[in-house]
This record gives sequence, C-alpha cells and structure tokens, in this order.
Amino acid sequence: MSDEINDILGPAGPFARHLPGFKPRKAQARMAAAVAAALEARRPLLVEAGTGTGKTFAYLVPALLAGLRVLVSTGTRTLQDQLYAKDVPLVAAAMGTPAKVALLKGRANYLCTYRLKRELAQGALEGVAVRDPLLARLESWALVTRTGDLAEVPGLNDSHALWPRVTSTRDNCLGTRCADFANCHVVAARREAQAADLVIVNHHLLLADLALKEDGFGDLLGTADAVILDEAHQLPDLATQFFGVQVGSRQLENILLEGRAALLRAGGSLAEIGTAARTVEAAISAVLAAIASRADLESATLAVVAALRDYATALGDASREAAVEQVAARAVDRAAALERIALCTDDEGARTSDSNGRSFTLGVLPFDISERFKALTEARPAAWIFTSATLSVPSRSEGDDFSHFASRLGLGDAEALRIASPFDYESQAMLYLPRAMPEPTTPGYVEAVIEAVLPLLDASGGGAFILFTSHRALAQGAATLRARWDGAALVPVLVQGEGPREKLLRDFREHGDAVLLGTASFWEGVDVKGSALRLVVIEKLPFASPDDPLTKARIAYLQRKGENAFRDYQLPEAVLALKQGVGRLIRSETDRGMIVIADPRLLTKGYGRSFRASLPEMPITQERDDATRFLRKLR
Repeated sequence: MSDEINDILGPAGPFARHLPGFKPRKAQARMAAAVAAALEARRPLLVEAGTGTGKTFAYLVPALLAGLRVLVSTGTRTLQDQLYAKDVPLVAAAMGTPAKVALLKGRANYLCTYRLKRELAQGALEGVAVRDPLLARLESWALVTRTGDLAEVPGLNDSHALWPRVTSTRDNCLGTRCADFANCHVVAARREAQAADLVIVNHHLLLADLALKEDGFGDLLGTADAVILDEAHQLPDLATQFFGVQVGSRQLENILLEGRAALLRAGGSLAEIGTAARTVEAAISAVLAAIASRADLESATLAVVAALRDYATALGDASREAAVEQVAARAVDRAAALERIALCTDDEGARTSDSNGRSFTLGVLPFDISERFKALTEARPAAWIFTSATLSVPSRSEGDDFSHFASRLGLGDAEALRIASPFDYESQAMLYLPRAMPEPTTPGYVEAVIEAVLPLLDASGGGAFILFTSHRALAQGAATLRARWDGAALVPVLVQGEGPREKLLRDFREHGDAVLLGTASFWEGVDVKGSALRLVVIEKLPFASPDDPLTKARIAYLQRKGENAFRDYQLPEAVLALKQGVGRLIRSETDRGMIVIADPRLLTKGYGRSFRASLPEMPITQERDDATRFLRKLR
C-alpha cells in the first residue's frame, strides 16, 4: 500500500492536482505509511505528528485504501463535524474511493419520541393556554425528520430548558421496553453507523461505549477493524473520568421526581412510596450538611445508599409497570455508585466532593486505569492508532519518550513514531525569556508578567494570546493590563469568561490586532492562522497546582508506591501542556511570531532542560530590545 500512498500524496498525485493549496510533505507520507502498516498488522501505533504534518489526510488516506471498517474518534464535536462535512468527502473525492460514512453523536443529541409525547401530554393535562412555539415547531419537525438530530431544529440548542425534556440519558432511557423503541432515532443512528465503512465519533462517545456499554443499543466497537484516535493526548484524563464514578444530588432528586410521575401514570398511589422518598430527601440534606461542616461524610453517604435501596424496593412493590421498574433500577444503580465512592480506599482512587450549598456532587477518580484500558483494547482484534501533536516527553537517554502517555493507557508494547513539524521555526519564530523575572510564588508575579509584556504589545500592535495557568492569575492579569492601559488601549482586550469561547475567537480573528487573555481551554484546540496571532505569552510553566485535591491525592499515591511523583507525573504532564500552548503560534508555512515564557525556572532549575528540549528549534533571546525589534518587523 505504501507505493499507492506515495502516488496519492505525491507531487503528481490527485491531491496535488485537485486540492487547492495542497503541498506534498515527506512527513505526511511517512505518517501515512506507518498508519497503513499498523492497519495491515492490526497492531497499536502511537504517532506524534508536529503541527503542519497534515495528520488528518495522513490517516484518512490509508484508512480509505485499506477496505476495512474504521472508527475515527476526535477530541470535540466541532472536529467531528469538520471531518464528516469537509475532510472525509474531500479525501474520498480526490482519491476516487467511494465510502459509506456515518456521523454518530451521543444520545443526548437525538430526539426521544417517547419523551416528546410525554411532554406534549403533560401540557395537555395541565391545560396550558398558550403553547410554547418552539415545542410546536419541534412537534412538526418530529413528523418529517429522518435523523432526529436536534441540531436540525432552528432556535434550539443544548442549553435550552426544553432540550433535556425531549432527549434521553442512559439513566432514564427505557431501552427495549420502550413503546417507541422501533422508531428510536438513537437506535437508527447506531444501526447506520454499524453498516458504514467509516464512522466518525468523539472521545466522549467512544469512552462511554467502552466503559459503560450501551445495553440494548449494540456494540459500537464490536465490528471495527481499526480505531483511529485524533487529539489522543486527551485520552488518559478523559478515560479516568469515564472509568471513575460520579453521583450528584440532582440525579437523586430526579429519580424521586420521575418515580412519582411514573407511579402516577401507572395508576399507583404516592402514599406507597411517601415514607421512603422522604427518607432519601432527608439523607441528601444530611450529606449537604456533612460537606459544609466537614463531618463524617462517609456515614452520611452510606445513609443515602440505604435510603435509595429502600426507595427502589418501595417502587417495585407499588407497581410492575416498565417505567416504574426502570426508575427503581436507576435508584439501585446510583446506590451502588455511591457505595463505591464511600468505601473507596486511598490506593484505589481520589474521592471528590463539590457543593454550592444547595446541591452536591460526589465522585471517585481511579489513579490507574492502564490495566482496564489495555484489557478493553486487547479484547478487540483491531488496530488502535493514537495520534496528536503532543504525546512524547524528551528524555536525556532515549530521545523522545512516549512512556508517560503509553503507561497511563497500558500501551507499553505499542510502536511509537515521532514526526517533527515541517515548519521552519528558525526563520518563522523567536523565543523570548525575559530577564530578572521574580519566582512565580512571589506576590505580585502576575503583575510583573504584565509589566514585561506591555512593551511587547506596543511593539506588536496587539495580535497576542496571553495564556495563564489558573483563573485567579487570569483575573489578576486582566485587571492589571486594563489598569495600566487606563482605558486607552487601541485594540480590544478579550478575556475568557466575558463571552462565549467561540465568539471571543471569532472577534480575535476578525479584528486582527486584538489581545486575548485565557486559561486552560485556550492552551489547545485553538487554530488562528495568519497575522492575527503573532505573539503568544505563557505566564508560567503549567504545573498542576500541588494544592489541587486530585493532584495532591495522586502525588501521595505515587509516593506510597515508592515512585517519584514529580519526575514521573508532574513534570511530564507540564511538559506536554507547555507543548500545547507553544503550538498555538505557528499554524502554517507563512505564519511568523514570538513565544514568550515569563517563568524564570525554565533557565534556573534543572528540570528546565526538559521543557526547553520539548520546544521546536528557534532563536532564543533574553534581551527586550531584540524582542521588540523582532515584533516591529512583523508589523
């Protein structure tokens, strides 16, 4: 297949002839050949493909050539839509390779006809004088839609109050017992996906299928010959969440509400479950009080467990109607999850609790999911291909080391390939490390960062991202910048949290000289090509806060095992995060710009070598005059 791939991606191939702007890249062909070999051998492969490799085409070409059933999973629904609507049709058309492609979303994106009928009946029962026009539009659309994808309904989005009332969750779906099962849009979407050659999903949906198994809705992975995971660096943390447990008081309150409603519809009496329901409510209140007073949370949680099980028994005794039994089963399931959280040992995982005074969420995140993830992947004779721009951490003895990523997912035997970015950072970029910066723990550090950045913003005329490692630092940085400019800024200052993320990015791109201040969600997955972004400032090295309860618990766990938590966990995680942040700057062959890392530890600490080695080769300066001169030339 390698010769065929070279022909397709080469200078005389169909891509060069038919796709405007396409340029043959040796790095892309090299990655495509590695993917093809992994597909043929049905073996796992890790590929770090630097920005500009063209990794999407590099895995789609061999995937379409192989004649296999391939599942492609992406980091976000936005990337999922881009693959389905743009990239796959483009590649398939250029290759002349017809393929049956399906886009599969999570069940919460599809209309539940059973719950829509219930919503309409409830309105009729209550004698609502003026019907909700959006509900009326939804009712008309439901009669003609083929997919049931709620994205087709104008004026309806997932933040609307109507959305959860006309969709199902794994908890409240009746499955094969539902009267509308034969016409279920979720079932139809999965059936279509199982018949496709290429199925595009996202990591959340894939992990839900791996971890939870959608009973009654088919095995998404069962017949796949290959699974390609783009933006794979997100997998370890996402998988940890899915293999963990989380229960919120609102879930429990919904169980009580739906139990009452189901029993009434079945003709039962609320008196039969009244005492059990009130006991659950009292136990929920006791957990809230225990969190607030830091009292015995374990005992309070176990009291909820017992109360939920009694409630489930009372529901079962009151009615054998399918909808009532389904709520009872949910109560038993949530009781088991809460019991696991309450009885979790220190070596099993980190327990979490969060409360706003009116509701709470309890959870447990396992420290080690490697064996479980490995077992799930090995149970299926498929090629598993993981690709991202950030999977490896530099090692003094072994070059580029994938062991941190691989060990978290049990992929120690996987072949690994690193492909450097084809961009010429030597001529396109400069790294500025300001002199005389205080230690990040020093009071006033964020203010010092802004002071160091102000001359650079003047020189560049804006066009900057300033990336912070915490929301507190972001707020301090925004306040300091606005105070120093005293309202006289000639460019917009856009701050994360002051508008929707996508709107902030759109405004940034369209203005061309704006300054955007952001934290975690702007360190990755943001693509701004061209001169609108010519300066990326990183406030400090992105170590997770040692005061974060989850980080603290994982450090303690590793220390109990006799491991070096800093070397084996904190440092590689921070190096990978820095690579993501730096990767925001150069997004094309014509981009030019400057990276600023304000943290002095990059030069003063021994571990700074690991960070520096992870960065692309580019000129480095500590002189402010050099930095401002470079930025003025960009204007």
